[in-house]
Amino acid sequence: MKPMLLTATENTPTGNDWIYETKYDGFRCLVIWEKKQPKLISRNEKELNGYFPELIQYCEEIYEEIAPHLPLILDGEIVYLTNNYKSQFSIVQKRGRTKTEKTIQENAIQFPCNIIVFDLLMHKGNVLEGLPLIERKLLLHQLKLFGFPDAQNKGTLQLIKEFHDADKLWNKVKKYHGEGIIAKKKTSVWESGKRSNQWLKIKNWRIVTVILTQYDQENGYFNGAVFKDGQLEVITNFRHGLLDEEMGTLSTFFLTKGTKTSATTWELPPSICVDVACIDYDGKKLREPRFDAFRFDTAANDVTWEKMLRQLNPLPETITITHPDKPVWPAMGLVKDDYIYYLQQIAPYMLPFLKNRLLTAIRFPHGVPGESFYQKNAPDYTPEFIKTMVHEEIEYIICHNIESLLWLGNQLAIEFHIPFQTVATNNPTEIVFDLDPPSVDDFSLAIEAATRMKAIFDNLNLTSFVKTSGGKGLQIYIPLPKDAFTYDECRIFTEFVCRFLCEQEPKWFTTERLKKNRNNKLYLDYVQHAEGKTIISPYSARGNDHGYVATPLLWSEVDSKLSPKLFPIPAVLERISSMGDPFKDFFKIQQEEEFRAVLTTLRQLKK
Repeated sequence: MKPMLLTATENTPTGNDWIYETKYDGFRCLVIWEKKQPKLISRNEKELNGYFPELIQYCEEIYEEIAPHLPLILDGEIVYLTNNYKSQFSIVQKRGRTKTEKTIQENAIQFPCNIIVFDLLMHKGNVLEGLPLIERKLLLHQLKLFGFPDAQNKGTLQLIKEFHDADKLWNKVKKYHGEGIIAKKKTSVWESGKRSNQWLKIKNWRIVTVILTQYDQENGYFNGAVFKDGQLEVITNFRHGLLDEEMGTLSTFFLTKGTKTSATTWELPPSICVDVACIDYDGKKLREPRFDAFRFDTAANDVTWEKMLRQLNPLPETITITHPDKPVWPAMGLVKDDYIYYLQQIAPYMLPFLKNRLLTAIRFPHGVPGESFYQKNAPDYTPEFIKTMVHEEIEYIICHNIESLLWLGNQLAIEFHIPFQTVATNNPTEIVFDLDPPSVDDFSLAIEAATRMKAIFDNLNLTSFVKTSGGKGLQIYIPLPKDAFTYDECRIFTEFVCRFLCEQEPKWFTTERLKKNRNNKLYLDYVQHAEGKTIISPYSARGNDHGYVATPLLWSEVDSKLSPKLFPIPAVLERISSMGDPFKDFFKIQQEEEFRAVLTTLRQLKK
């Protein structure tokens, strides 16, 4: 049984006969579910169970709910969602190539994947392939087992979201840099292994300018490169898209003007620039490259890595960046466009913490270091797409989407400070301990305090998360259920923990608020955790010379090697790519019973 295949087209069909879905870049997968553990079968009929243990575990967890519907066959795509409309193929590909059990388990924790389900081929043993798509979809929705694609809810099966307005979906895919969309005829039947014109794929091509550096006469491929740190870096090799005449002109030019470097290859110094269409960059090469156009108007020196990143990650239509080359962190060589690119890439990880929170931003209009000011009130020129809310006579901005984040970035809002509760809650949704050493040279004190706190929380069966402050300290988070505990109840706990540590090590730790009275000790701040107070958001940059970021950590990283200096903006981007998000499970944690038990014990001790 092989999946039904898509036919590529440049034009999106319209009319009531069609529905539209996001095209995700991953592994096509049939879920054949007869017993407790299903079989995940690839397009090439290879079993994938061993590569994605988190998906098998999830299926086993929902077995009791799914059992009445078995035997069942689902059609879908294994994806690694970076947002709700984009899957990062390189992660899925890496997962599918992993060999050792240890690495497989590590990847399942760091980069948990999803299956996006879009079709139902068998239900209760009844074969549905011959039914019209719209009827299969109706039965699929009636299962009511899967939510729609949600990048925050990893390691699960999710249900594709269908659109009846192609333009609406296309705009979302463009905004979030997805692979494209799929148009499906409502009356289409499912045909195993057939490439059908009833299912059409429309790719979201990005255009990247490259310098032609090499031609291989044996296979007809050209290498395309960009300048990175002053050196040429090859990012693609391609031949598709060239007309015969264009192929002949280019190959002749290499053969007559180039330098022969092997029996079949010729090279040219940087001179010829072309546009290449692609769907993404996988960290090494452009994906699905094809020639688009000559760029005789472009100088080779202008074809840079930074411009490639911008071409691959175009801004939403509502956003214009003013003075993109303006220095923001001169000491790091980072300009405004570098900062905007950081916000684009970090948005899926940062926005969940900003969403539905009254924002206090610190703006640096002339870059860092320099003049700065707090901004709570939305300025008069705030665009209509920015969400605001009036609280205690202040009209706060609520940064709820990528456009809002990028608009604030263009205003050089560098620091994003948020309260401990959302606009929909009266009580804190997390506890945060701020571990503030007297200087960055005393960071070891923060490591010591964090390690001791972790031991306390583990003993109390409380899940905790840790991040750098982006300055000289660390901050520890304990997620709470919505509106389950008041600030006063949380204070009972935070004060106990901080005073306990001070009693254990009075030479190292203090709860004294006045700096002059701390005697060079680490300040354990529990007073800051209160209504109306704020904390720096995870993944927010800070207004220090080197662009350090308030960076989520794995607890295993909290050791003597840890330093805030390890986490400037470029390093954090590389970190997300190589190890994932340590806070990815933050909003899944529900520990009401555990925290209530702790409170009960502390109240009894007070008596």
